[in-house]
Amino acid sequence: MPTRLPPRPGFEAIEAAAPETASRRTLILALIGNISFSWSNNESMFIYVLMLLLDIDQTSAAIIFSTLNTTRARLDLVQRLAAANIADKQVASQLENLVERFNACTKIRNEFNHCMYALNDLGEITHTHSMKISEVRGRLKFGAVRPVDDDRLKEMQGIIGDLKALNRDLWNFLPVLENHVARKGEAVRQRG
Repeated sequence: MPTRLPPRPGFEAIEAAAPETASRRTLILALIGNISFSWSNNESMFIYVLMLLLDIDQTSAAIIFSTLNTTRARLDLVQRLAAANIADKQVASQLENLVERFNACTKIRNEFNHCMYALNDLGEITHTHSMKISEVRGRLKFGAVRPVDDDRLKEMQGIIGDLKALNRDLWNFLPVLENHVARKGEAVRQRG
């Protein structure tokens, strides 16, 4: 009876050949790990943004942040609080830019964390196959297949650099937001 399943990988042959290709595979896995590590550190920076926008302690901000179970929900909360609490258009624009940059990095992070990896007979990682389903001209299409070649490795290194720069910019923004919130609070107290 014909099967719709792909052929079973030659596990023994792949495992026998894998030591010869270990250095490239280790590099790819290290890049994926660095993307995840850097992305996670940047996501957690928004706890401080919440802390300042809500004028609460770090623990309470972390509880609120972690109670929302998706990054999208967390950033929606940050953006809504910013719209309600940031009067200075320049400060609001800076935060919006940081959120947009983080969202761009999130797409690439998700690509590597939510895909299938294709290996060749030597155990080399050759392709990613996105798990994202899209609709094209009324038909459902399973995610894109992309090669893991030298250009892709450069792209991965670039996103790590982007995440590093974003982290520095988030740290630089926090005192700006803190000063804005403090000035707003002082103005409210003086009116009260």
